Amino acid sequence: MEKVILIEKNQGWMKITIHRPDKLNALNASVLQGLQEALHDLHNDASMRGCIITGAGEKAFVAGADISTFVKADRNIGKELAELGQQLFFSIERSPKPIIAAVNGYALGGGCELALACHFRIASDNARFGQPEVNLGIIPGYGGSQRLTRLIGKGRALEWMMTGDSYDAQEAWRIGLVNHVCPASELQTFAETKMRTIISKSTTALAQIIAATNASEVGVEEGMKTEAACFGTAFASDDMLEGTTAFLEKRKPQFK
Repeated sequence: MEKVILIEKNQGWMKITIHRPDKLNALNASVLQGLQEALHDLHNDASMRGCIITGAGEKAFVAGADISTFVKADRNIGKELAELGQQLFFSIERSPKPIIAAVNGYALGGGCELALACHFRIASDNARFGQPEVNLGIIPGYGGSQRLTRLIGKGRALEWMMTGDSYDAQEAWRIGLVNHVCPASELQTFAETKMRTIISKSTTALAQIIAATNASEVGVEEGMKTEAACFGTAFASDDMLEGTTAFLEKRKPQFK
C-alpha cells in the first residue's frame, strides 16, 4: 500500500506532506484517512505545538480530488463524501494548534478547500488556486462555498465557482486569499520560519486566538461573547503570568 502521508516531526512542530506526486497529490480515501490520523497525532502529542501541511514536489499542493472515484457515485455517496471531507477540514480549521498551508503549485478543487481550512496560507510563486468543480457538473463539497466566500467575498467567490477558472499566486495574494508569496525554492524555509515564530508564543493564547476568530463567523455578538470567554481563559493561564511578568521585567518570556 502506498504511503500517501509523510510526517516529519521537528523541534516543536510537525510537517504533514501529502505524497502522491504521480497523481499531483490528488485526494482519495487513503489521503483523507491519513490526514485524519496525522491530525490525531498532532493533537495528542504535547510536544507538537503547530503544523505545516504541504504537497510532495513543486507541481502541486493538491490538484483536486481523485476524479476516478466519482464515476460510480450516486446522490447518497456524494453526500457522504462531502460530509467526510467537511468533518476532516473542520478539524483543521478548529485545531487549537496553528496549521499553515505551504501551497506549492496547484491547489484546485479539494486542494483549494484544504488550503482554505488551514489557519492561513503561504504560496509559492508558481501556485494556482481555483474551484473548478463546475466543469465536472458538481460544486465544491468540502467547505469551499463557505470558506471561499468568507475569505474573498461573495461576488468573487461566485465568479470563481461559476467559471471554474484558476488564478495565480499574485492574484490570490491581491484579494487576500494568501498571506505571502515567495519563490518556490524558498517556500518551505519561509513557512518553517513563520511556524517557529508562532510556536514561540503562548500555546494557551494561540488556542484562544483561533477559537475567538472562528467564532466571528457566527455573528458579531456571539463572536464577542466567545472572545470574552477566551480572554478569561488566557487570563487564568500560567502563560499570562509569565508573559506579563517578563514584560514588566523587560525580558523575553519563556512559555512552557
